[in-house]
Amino acid sequence: MTQHPEIVSGAPVFEGTRVPLATLFEYLADNYSLDEFLDAFPGVSREAAVQVIRYGQERIVSELGA
Repeated sequence: MTQHPEIVSGAPVFEGTRVPLATLFEYLADNYSLDEFLDAFPGVSREAAVQVIRYGQERIVSELGA
């Protein structure tokens, strides 16, 4: 993941793309599968997408103490 003020208004994106990380979570929240997301954004690797999901999980667990 990377962030630059001149790329997608500074939103965090998958490295080497202009695909915001938020788009992955939006797809999943709208009941699309990870495979459907990856098909729609071929520049994003499965490894990168899984890494973002795990990072989100770790943040939630650490912040909520679950």
